[in-house]
Amino acid sequence: MPDALINIAGLHKAYQTAAGPFPVLKDVSLSIVAGEFVAIMGHSGSGKSTLMNILGCLDSATTGEYRLTGRNVAQLGKDELAHLRNGTIGFVFQGFNLLQRMTLLDNVALPLIYCGVEREERQVRALDLLSKVGLADKAQSLPNQISGGQQQRVAIARALVNRPSLILADEPTGNLDSHTSAEIMALFESLNRDGITIVLVTHEDDIARYAQRQIHFQDGRIVSDQVTPAKVTS
Repeated sequence: MPDALINIAGLHKAYQTAAGPFPVLKDVSLSIVAGEFVAIMGHSGSGKSTLMNILGCLDSATTGEYRLTGRNVAQLGKDELAHLRNGTIGFVFQGFNLLQRMTLLDNVALPLIYCGVEREERQVRALDLLSKVGLADKAQSLPNQISGGQQQRVAIARALVNRPSLILADEPTGNLDSHTSAEIMALFESLNRDGITIVLVTHEDDIARYAQRQIHFQDGRIVSDQVTPAKVTS
């Protein structure tokens, strides 16, 4: 069996408010092994996006333990945490988050600047990934010159440029039509077949069916964790 990439045990998350602590996640425990494709589901306010932020090391738990690649995240210093996040995780968001004044090539290459990669290698790696998502011919275009679906492909290429083992995707098809959503999900399936672990937040049943496993949240707790009953094939 593949090694566990993510291990969470007894995780709680509460935010401080004027009325006192407001619990968002309550006693969450789960494990995701390398190579899985997992959908995190639940209504707005169920805690799924908070969990995603914790998985991405963008937020921390109030209590409980989170281990990523075997390392206890809470015990890492700021620099260690940044190194783990930059080297392990690729992020894909609903809003694409592309820089509008930069070419698609430079958008994809941007994370490599923070890793100290030389410009020539940055350009080569970025162009290779634009080719992988079918947009090599658009490398010098600006984000406002391409469609929403193409922008999400660029965002996925950017998420891959640091060669992560884990992709966290938060409602990646939320701004796309059904046809384009299917194309993006087929791309995620292809990446997963290449061995990349994918954890995807969605509230859409048809999108969740692309995953191998579905974890449902309600009021901050896991209420079901099951193999996808009838997985979509593309």
